[in-house]
Parts: sequence; structure tokens; C-alpha cells
Amino acid sequence: VQLQASGGGLVQPGNSLRLSCEVSGFTLDDYAIGWVRQAPGKEREAVSCIRSTGRSTYYIDSVKGRFTISRDIAKNTVHLQMNSLKPDDTAVYYCAANTGPLSTYANPALYRYWGQGTLVTVSS
Repeated sequence: VQLQASGGGLVQPGNSLRLSCEVSGFTLDDYAIGWVRQAPGKEREAVSCIRSTGRSTYYIDSVKGRFTISRDIAKNTVHLQMNSLKPDDTAVYYCAANTGPLSTYANPALYRYWGQGTLVTVSS
């Protein structure tokens, strides 16, 4: 099981980035895939997650209306489109697989498989 995150970078406030998480060793129908971020000196927080069926999603309140999670089944890839970025969004973003129900998506400790992180820096 492998997850490969990409797409991070430095952007100015108000701009957009799209993160990608390519998975291998399993398919997107097997597990929910989410994004967990950790800012310097802060606890990890689950930002968004999409169910294995693709029919249910989770977003932390602070990103609702700005971030959109989606899946590309053919490419076994999950994307996180991040719009209207704020300095508070600065963090290392990890993609991770969750084997539990929807109620577990908000808890970073309940994600089972993790990829490496990609750094997102929002600064002018």
C-alpha cells in the first residue's frame, strides 16, 4: 500500500493550489482517502476525506466552501482543490487511507496508511 502526495508549493493569499494523491497497491474503491495537515507547532487535523464509494465527503469547518476533494478512478488519484488560500492553511499536507466509517474521518489517529507530506506555504 503506497500513497504519493504532490502539488504543494508557495502561493500568495487568495490564490489556489491542487494537491494530488496517487495510490498504489489498492484501489480507491477499497478505502476512503483523506488529507491531514500539520502546521508548525500545532496538532494534526483532518482537512477532508472522501468515501470509497465517492458519495460522501468530509470537510473541516475552516475549509468548507474553499476546498473540494475529488477522485480520478482511472488514475487511482485523489485531488484536493484548494481555493482562496489563507496563511492559516500553511502546513504539511499528508494523504492517508481510512478503513473506518464516516464517523472516523475527522480523527487523524484513525487513518491507517500514510503517504509522505507535501508542504503548502501561503504567504505574501
